[in-house]
Amino acid sequence: MSEIRVATFDGPGAKPVIRTVPKPAVPKKAALIRIGCCGVCGTDLHILKGHWPKPLPWPFTLGHELAGVIVEKGPELETDWTGQTLEVGSKVMLPPLMPCGQCDWCRRYPEQANKCLTPVYYGRYLGFEKPPHLWGGWAEMVYVDLDMLPGTKIYKLPDDMPLLLGSLSEPLTSCIRGFERAKKAGGFPWGASVVIQGTGPIGILAIAAAYEMGAGKVIAVGAPEKPRLELARAFGAVATVNIEECKTAEERIRRVRELVGGYGADLVMDCSGHPTAGPEGVEFLRDGGTYVEMGQFTDAGPVLTNWHRICTKDVTILGSWAFTANDIPLGIRMLDRARERYPWRAMQTLFPFDAAGVQAAIDAANAMRVVKATIVPDEKLLAA
Repeated sequence: MSEIRVATFDGPGAKPVIRTVPKPAVPKKAALIRIGCCGVCGTDLHILKGHWPKPLPWPFTLGHELAGVIVEKGPELETDWTGQTLEVGSKVMLPPLMPCGQCDWCRRYPEQANKCLTPVYYGRYLGFEKPPHLWGGWAEMVYVDLDMLPGTKIYKLPDDMPLLLGSLSEPLTSCIRGFERAKKAGGFPWGASVVIQGTGPIGILAIAAAYEMGAGKVIAVGAPEKPRLELARAFGAVATVNIEECKTAEERIRRVRELVGGYGADLVMDCSGHPTAGPEGVEFLRDGGTYVEMGQFTDAGPVLTNWHRICTKDVTILGSWAFTANDIPLGIRMLDRARERYPWRAMQTLFPFDAAGVQAAIDAANAMRVVKATIVPDEKLLAA
């Protein structure tokens, strides 16, 4: 392959443009990764709607939930971030958030290296104009170079893990970190009752993560019935609350409390991204419960709330932003050990890698016709 196709966007609301760039040389600490598949994240959709609060280097290539195979590498790129040997043919994933390892947050607060002052972001903060132009997952290949971008993190996937499954490791890791924060705060006891707000990809993955980390029962609140609530139950939700049927907060609060039993849930996690979820979710909680906010990844605006309820209910409120380098292996291992326990593949609807296919994936995700729209630059790799 002497030329590589990439999808770029010129700004919010723009249609995808497929561009062709020359295959680059691969220096000593670099690699070319051929992408088998890459998911469409809610963050991608928000960026395309103009919701991202910081300047972005338009045009650039979106996509960060990628899994692929190393097709060329330099002699000094020997291991992944965890020390596993990398070879041509190794299956890998590449997360978007790559802390530098040098700033105060990385050195003094490693558990919060997700707040690194100078991170590398694939699929977001690296513009197309920067050579060799391969900086996102909606492309045939992605380029890594640890001399150019020393914050880069590469993670080897198990040799027998399907790339489609591996591409879920990045979003699943965000869920794991949210629950880990709750555990450290004493708010996620073994056998806990858990309510998940939102039944998009993160909400569905959060159901699996909750059970794998010790939840006793999980209830999901979201819409639509098909495909999302139906899939939530397939992933183990003991019950679902359809927000298209229970149309007021009062109805949903009453229904959730009926389903949870007792005084309310031990833990509620917001994966919806809707600003009104917080005040409503606090009322799903029992007194003394824990609320984890991880859905507000972009600024959806303020919402009126009554902080007296937070005080009088004696609740713990936790925010969780993305993940750190140490969290990603947890996501990969959870997927590996739980391969047969959940219908992972049922989450993913595949779209071809061309301008029409990329736009169709975006449209389907925005319309909630699918759970996880997944773009496939190389279908042959998915069979490996």
